[in-house]
Amino acid sequence: MNGVARRANVSGLGLIGGSIGKALRARGWTVAGYDPDPTHVARARQVGAIDSAGLDEAAEITFVAAPVLALPDAVRHALANTTGLVTDVGSVKASLAAAVDDARYLGGHPMAGSELEGIEGADAEMFTGAVWVLTPTARTPDDTLGQVASVVQSLGADVIALPPDRHDALVAVVSHVPHLTAATLMALADSRADEHAALLRLAAGGFRDMTRIASGHPAIWPDICATNRDAIVVGLDGLIAGLASVRDIVARSDREALLTLLTRARSARANLPTRGGRPADLAEVRIPIPDRPGAAAEVFTLAAELGVNVFDFEVAHSAEGDKGVLIALIALSDGDLFRGGLLARGFRPSVQRLE
Repeated sequence: MNGVARRANVSGLGLIGGSIGKALRARGWTVAGYDPDPTHVARARQVGAIDSAGLDEAAEITFVAAPVLALPDAVRHALANTTGLVTDVGSVKASLAAAVDDARYLGGHPMAGSELEGIEGADAEMFTGAVWVLTPTARTPDDTLGQVASVVQSLGADVIALPPDRHDALVAVVSHVPHLTAATLMALADSRADEHAALLRLAAGGFRDMTRIASGHPAIWPDICATNRDAIVVGLDGLIAGLASVRDIVARSDREALLTLLTRARSARANLPTRGGRPADLAEVRIPIPDRPGAAAEVFTLAAELGVNVFDFEVAHSAEGDKGVLIALIALSDGDLFRGGLLARGFRPSVQRLE
């Protein structure tokens, strides 16, 4: 941008907000910061998370990092006091999408964190290699999605897009239920520690790995469980049913069923997606799209449903202005799958190996 630093805001200067501020500044942005607690603002300046206090009205983008119940008001405050794009980092999206309807707003959720709390734990590299979910709706302009995704990707994150309600259902399974499970298992072990003093001293390896997330900040979880209650209850019901099934397998000493279960789990764990991308293994997908809200979001949502990682993308507009081409970078091995899915939905993509 001709040597002029890009400008951003961070509203909410805790662990995630502070990490976003540090990550942006490390990449040359000038960052202003706001927090209801002025001591958090002062400390954020001391640790290098922001350059100045308050909201920069002309900032290109504002990241809102407030507790989930406070997000609607915090997002509206950011929209009213700035002219740029606004996104947030909350872990529950459907209720927020229903509460805020503005072309400058796009919901987001970085799947990253730390056992540390507050601005003191802020880390400029927290989002490197992390998944950052964006939750566009049918009313989200392609440019809003494209610009927010570009900034997020510049922080080192892998972006996927999901509808808000779909996000909440999936995050209940991969984040909210696991946290509650870890907390329950930790509480079970702790309740028996008084009777068996050696129990927690024996806790090593797998137990520590499985319960690590229980060390996260507890204060955020009542709000998360309140706002995503239905999806979490469905996830817990599935877990309870699964544990009941495992209990029956163990109780009847069914070695074959147990081996089948464990083998399936091991295979699924080994197949969790990883970050990749040597140029020779990548393909460029060009997708002509109408220049209308929701088109780019539809492409991103399809990629997420198919398990296709979009490493980078841009929307190039034609001179006429009524059409655009979405250019996505994906793994070459996913080219046929992605192309087939796009064709089935009426798009006309071209896939070319990246030279």
